[in-house]
Amino acid sequence: MGLMERPAEWQGGSKPPPTPNFAPSPSRVFEPPLLLGAMMRDGDNSIPDAQPAPMVIDVEFEEQEVQIPQSTEFGQAEIREPLDLPRAAPTPDGRARIVTVINQKGGVAKTTTVINVAAHLAIQGVKVLVVDCDSQGNCATGFGIDKSRIRYGTRTLMLAPEDAIRARHATGVENLHLIVADRQLVGIEEELISQLGRERRLAEGLEALLPHYDLILIDTPPSLGLVSINALVASDSVVIPVQTEYFALEGLALLASTIREIRHRLNPRLGVDAVLLTMHAPTLLNGQVAAQVRETFPDLVVDPPIRRNIRLAEAPSHGTPIHIHAPKSAGGQDYLNLSNALMKVWGFGVKDE
Repeated sequence: MGLMERPAEWQGGSKPPPTPNFAPSPSRVFEPPLLLGAMMRDGDNSIPDAQPAPMVIDVEFEEQEVQIPQSTEFGQAEIREPLDLPRAAPTPDGRARIVTVINQKGGVAKTTTVINVAAHLAIQGVKVLVVDCDSQGNCATGFGIDKSRIRYGTRTLMLAPEDAIRARHATGVENLHLIVADRQLVGIEEELISQLGRERRLAEGLEALLPHYDLILIDTPPSLGLVSINALVASDSVVIPVQTEYFALEGLALLASTIREIRHRLNPRLGVDAVLLTMHAPTLLNGQVAAQVRETFPDLVVDPPIRRNIRLAEAPSHGTPIHIHAPKSAGGQDYLNLSNALMKVWGFGVKDE
């Protein structure tokens, strides 16, 4: 098809082409409808008069008694009932009792409890091994150990159990040894995920150490991942620290369900030794949460509650447990009494101070 020739008067740019008119026709101009009280037409400055709303007066009410059927539910929430968690069985003679301190919520004083309970029992003459399964490695800091110089640790215990003896490290407390965790533990779940028997690797690593100790305390990360599952499978019992604040209560049902599942499928001897109240303060909220925990675990709560205390917070910066750093402080006295109570639960004799 040939190109259309331009008119002669447009040639050479003598006259520009006409500009098309795209103005809308009057019939297509949109006029919004008049909304009384909301919009006004242009040019209309009048304001519509407000109409008074009708008032309700001289109304008589009659009281009637209504029978409401009793129910165990308030809306969608059921009344809290005690959680049925099994007690742990006694430890067989000739080997250590393995206890995991666990709560998938962080910041509930798991590591603080492990450090100070282990130190007190060691001072009492109990041979204690602490196994740190948290990649933050705070147990080493709490005992004054430089974890950057450690070659063998918890990773060795799980991936090379034949070297378990070499993974132990002495601390400044007599009768107390530590297996250190560090950042190398971060990727261990990915390494174990494809291996058979991955839930039992920690139990296999601890097997050679059982005859050398009276108690093995395992510190766990704030999660219910494969490392925590390994700790539960290896353990005889668990201790659950609970901060006396509302959020700490939310994960207890999930943790109880996990313990029952581990008991059913992987470790039938697993039970609960104690529920501890930590970071406690004399406030109404803390008191209410403590009362609710006691209702939920009526036979498992071990007193006394661990009060908030500045000495407890500063002890790790000195690399010493509270029994050495400030034994007469409120935190030192609380952990002293709690440790003595746990010694009775575990069947260890308490020496006179």
